[in-house]
Amino acid sequence: MHLRVFVTILFSILLGTVTLSHAAPPTLKIAMIDPLSGPFALAGESNAALLQTMVEEINGKGGVLGGTRLELITLDGKGTPQDSALALQAAIDQGARVVIQAASSSVASALLEGVTKHNARNPDRTVLYLNHGAIDPVFTESRCSFWHFRFDSHGHIKLQAVTDSVAADRKVKRVYLINQDYTWGQLVSRDAKEMLARKRSDIQIVGDDLHPLGKIKDFSPYVTKIRASGADTVITGNWGPDLSLLVKAGRELGLDVRYYAPYAYLDGTPSAIGAAGADRVKTLTQWHANVAGNTLEDFANRFKARFKRDYIWLPGRLAMLMLVKAIDQAGSTEPAKIALALEGMRFAGPTGEVWMRADDHQIFQPLYLATFSRAGTDGVRYDLENTGFGWRTERRFESADTVVPTSCRMERPAP
Repeated sequence: MHLRVFVTILFSILLGTVTLSHAAPPTLKIAMIDPLSGPFALAGESNAALLQTMVEEINGKGGVLGGTRLELITLDGKGTPQDSALALQAAIDQGARVVIQAASSSVASALLEGVTKHNARNPDRTVLYLNHGAIDPVFTESRCSFWHFRFDSHGHIKLQAVTDSVAADRKVKRVYLINQDYTWGQLVSRDAKEMLARKRSDIQIVGDDLHPLGKIKDFSPYVTKIRASGADTVITGNWGPDLSLLVKAGRELGLDVRYYAPYAYLDGTPSAIGAAGADRVKTLTQWHANVAGNTLEDFANRFKARFKRDYIWLPGRLAMLMLVKAIDQAGSTEPAKIALALEGMRFAGPTGEVWMRADDHQIFQPLYLATFSRAGTDGVRYDLENTGFGWRTERRFESADTVVPTSCRMERPAP
């Protein structure tokens, strides 16, 4: 062999060795599919900020498996099932092995169907679906899937807590139901009527309205109906602008009611509620800035300083931290192995132990009923959105007290 040829080959080998030694570390791509435009963009933007912070935090500690880094892909599902299904395909085309989503059960339905079909057709390129906000119970009951995990309490669990609280308030006599006309809003209407009938048969349901999701710009006609009904309490599953505009119209028309609104803490709503909501608006949350023994105080303060918005959403943080634990426990980033590690996981959350039930992949966690109250009063150290008002805990529901039966009959992939 000529010396020049030998040197060329040797140089190529050495160059390859050097190149390999400087190769980028392996990555696990996680695709967020939530609305980044349209009427519910605030929710998507808040989720993106939280997930990006979590990815940075995890990567800053070395990632997973001793060096694999997480990469977040944010895709705009525009709050519609059709656009979200297209975003799912884009995520898969970009190599995502984990999909994470929160806003809207109608979107979750499309994603669950898409992930299930993709995994059946592509067993060598499966995708794991982490749901941290779409709460239609069917996703962990009749439509439960090995590939889907829910990190938020589902709708029946939330309504059990809400109606327990309403029933315990002896001042409540006449309840008006107003909800968005899709799976979650319909569930609130059904469950509130059925559960209150069992718990407090003396309570009258004096109205029950369903309205288009994200389409109503003026809730004055609805508020007029509520006032005419003589209601003293409103139960609503509305979220985003649909809740903000409802409360705003009630304030402008002098509606004198209590609101039980499980999503009153979402971005934009505290500003719309303002002083008129003080001691009237009640919410159900997994965490808030004024919980006793707040171990997330420093994280929440740093988040607000960076993004100029409040940290409010524990399920997204739990999803990411439990994903990391499952990957390290499984020793793999393969979705099927992660899923097996997540099943039955008990995790020390910031408000107490949480449990991911293996039977249906539904999480159980502590919940708080909280009232919108003036900052500086007892139990309200932090306000929201610089309004001067924040959440005060009225009642804590322990994780074990939120456990409900499931009808899930899960089909599992072949070993």
